[in-house]
Amino acid sequence: MNLIAQHPYIKVERTVTSTEQFEIVHDRIIYLYNDKVVTQNREFPIKIVMDFSYRKIAKQGGILYLHTLQGVYTYIVKSSPEAFINAYREYFK
Repeated sequence: MNLIAQHPYIKVERTVTSTEQFEIVHDRIIYLYNDKVVTQNREFPIKIVMDFSYRKIAKQGGILYLHTLQGVYTYIVKSSPEAFINAYREYFK
């Protein structure tokens, strides 16, 4: 298991009480290994990973899409994951 690339992403947790609503932002990292992709709560064998893509939605952020045979998973990123996506494509394509 060799680490090829990694990129930070965030998970926003919204909490609502009877008087207020607030958000908790969790900083996390997605890891690309030669045999799997690992996030905080999921692990994807590389054989089911089809591709990654990115869509910019803010000045400095966007959404990283992980395309798998099981569906598409989204991750909110604060910076462009181009280097992460390029590392995947160079290593596996």
